Amino acid sequence: MNKKDIHFELCGNQQEVAVIRLTRAKKRNAINDGLILAIRDLFEKMPKSVRAAVLDGEGEHFCAGLDLSELQERDAAQGVFHSRMWHAALECLQYGPVPVVAALHGAVVGGGLELASACHIRVADDTTFYALPEGSRGIFVGGGGAVRIPRLIGTARMTDMMLTGRVYNAQDGERIGLAQYLVPAGTAFDKALALALQIAGNAPMTNYALTHVLPRIADQPADQGYMTEAMMAAIAQSAPEAKERVRAFLEGRAAKVQKS
Repeated sequence: MNKKDIHFELCGNQQEVAVIRLTRAKKRNAINDGLILAIRDLFEKMPKSVRAAVLDGEGEHFCAGLDLSELQERDAAQGVFHSRMWHAALECLQYGPVPVVAALHGAVVGGGLELASACHIRVADDTTFYALPEGSRGIFVGGGGAVRIPRLIGTARMTDMMLTGRVYNAQDGERIGLAQYLVPAGTAFDKALALALQIAGNAPMTNYALTHVLPRIADQPADQGYMTEAMMAAIAQSAPEAKERVRAFLEGRAAKVQKS
């Protein structure tokens, strides 16, 4: 991979937020194999100081998907292995060491939407648009989108996107669940960074429970989910930091929830 394809920096007073930026602006940040492996490596080797991350795209677009100019002809077995490579890389993001906030703008298309769907929070600005053009190109999603995207918007909506080439704008994308926040054009990164700094201030075990345990509870039958929840609640509240935070609240040293 060309090191110019991705940028990594640490932000915050304690370098607690990692900013990862795709820097293939001339390619609309389209993803090649080197770039997806670089994303994997960054999350596998995240500095210990980091408690949250922001994923961004340089230029006018977040990510326009797979770089088709580098698409190789593969037999069925090679296709399976290539798809599984994407799966493993995005698992390192979704089930990595820290929560990830995506700053979306411009194209969030194909593999770009698969990448965004692996993040825990998505902030879109008014320029964002979403599409899954694989259906019109005779191919199928292979980066985990068939699992993650229906969990955000439902199977019927994803089917529609792929069968008809439907494009969702920023407002409709937020309405159906492709993003949790919608902000004015040019401000997605600022909002994402602010959220990441806030998240970094949470107790680490709570963040871990939300990113690693909650999705698995959602996949479990109710009786198993309740048991997993009980065990995770017990583990989280037993942490010294959790005990101090509860004590601070009871003693009036912590802020109370206010209407926004």
